[in-house]
Amino acid sequence: MALPPFVVIEAQVHQQLREFLRDCGDSSWPHHLTLARLVARALRLGRSALLQVGGLSAYQGDYRLSYLVALLLWPEPAVLVVPEVTQQRILMADLPRLQEKLGATKPIHVGDRWPDPAFRGLLITTPAAWLADRLGRGGHFPSQVPTLLDEVDHLETWLGDHLTAQLTRLDWDQLSLAYPHHRNLIRDTLVTLTYTAFQHPSNPYQCYLLDQEACGLLQNLYQTLVAEDERAAESMPLPWQRFWQQFAPPDHLLWVAVDHQSGQIALHCAPVDLAQCVADLWQQQPVVLIGASLDQDAKAEIFRQRLGLEDLTCLKFAPHRHHDLVNLYLPTHLPLPNTRQFQAMAYQEIRRLLVCAQPANRGLTLILVNDLPLKGQLAAALAGEFGSRVQVEPMQVGQNTILVSSWEFWHQHRLTLPVPTLLILATLPLPSLENPLVAGRVAFHKRRRQDWFRLYLFPTAMAEMQRAIAPLRATSGLVAILDTRIHYRSYGQQMLEALSPTATTRSLQPDWDAQTGV
Repeated sequence: MALPPFVVIEAQVHQQLREFLRDCGDSSWPHHLTLARLVARALRLGRSALLQVGGLSAYQGDYRLSYLVALLLWPEPAVLVVPEVTQQRILMADLPRLQEKLGATKPIHVGDRWPDPAFRGLLITTPAAWLADRLGRGGHFPSQVPTLLDEVDHLETWLGDHLTAQLTRLDWDQLSLAYPHHRNLIRDTLVTLTYTAFQHPSNPYQCYLLDQEACGLLQNLYQTLVAEDERAAESMPLPWQRFWQQFAPPDHLLWVAVDHQSGQIALHCAPVDLAQCVADLWQQQPVVLIGASLDQDAKAEIFRQRLGLEDLTCLKFAPHRHHDLVNLYLPTHLPLPNTRQFQAMAYQEIRRLLVCAQPANRGLTLILVNDLPLKGQLAAALAGEFGSRVQVEPMQVGQNTILVSSWEFWHQHRLTLPVPTLLILATLPLPSLENPLVAGRVAFHKRRRQDWFRLYLFPTAMAEMQRAIAPLRATSGLVAILDTRIHYRSYGQQMLEALSPTATTRSLQPDWDAQTGV
């Protein structure tokens, strides 16, 4: 008697994916079969898993073929959670190819809710829709349906966006309409908060943490509004309900963003400890989480701790020693970034790189700088010598452009911009304590006597570096790290190990082009 299909799902997935890869000649990533079997096993057993694919495959998305085969051959319903950009690639390229080769007939639906109680196919949805349902009162997704989340490198950002409550000027107007008897108090509270916010010294981040006095004003407003009727809190406009539900200093970040042009403010409230907020999320259904480089450790202990992930299967795939190789230039003669001499010497080093390693018309040069004053100063100095080739965060660039950019801009637009042949990291992407939101998170960890560097700053920087460098693994481009903390701080060696495989040099040679192939 033949066994039911789901009993041998791993074998079916392995066999059909192997035939597909052989027919298509697609063998650029060596772990296709292993990833497919792991996903199939997680589906069959209903056991959660955390998989790190890393390297060039994570940037190019080749690994998606593996889990798509498992999802298509799985005879039960499943959910795939991916960002909209990735959805388009899956729907337009990957799925049609697989359906034709595999002869798969499993129904596929794209949307923000379960199509029908009897639906036994694959639902593809966005992180925002899935989180809104799982963490809210939606009920649009059935419980216990296996769910695969791709690109979970951004999971903390997705959760932060969903859990952050925001109040704009329009929300204050709606509150005044809902409580006409307290219109004066509402207006005076907003005026005082606005005045206080604009008294702060200007900073590049245009936001400030709310102090104890500002929190007191908000608490007084809330208590006054609900004093007359205990059910008043439930009848408030929805943005205000969300805000008061999150309003729990000092365990939540409370900050005000200022718009100097309009003279208006926006209040924000967000939890710092995501694990406490979402721990129950992972118990509602088996989940398979797939990301690029989530943690240095294969068990991803820090990542799991930050997101409340407990017992699950963890695996980290090793990068390909040849296909994923990146060229690193690590000068040791530069001063530390917090010294007066750094800017001048960093400019001279960038100039040497542009002249020696990146002549005009040889490809895009990308210079990543998170320090806003330093970014402007370097861009101005380079423009004085290299002219219109130097651009600061444009939407379109030429092949010989020298692009000066923040890390955030590069991550947002890297899929639409050319892959640089020379990437210069002026400083390591450690979150700056001058950013009020970073300072607030660090203060949270300090209050709990936790290692804020190991739990927050270091993993954040490592994730930034991995994503920024990944595209150059495909082109054998050159990555120059000018921040000498990579040599002289204890965490520097850990960063270099995480970037492997690399070919490293500490000096620029006259025949650099011939050596690196740049």
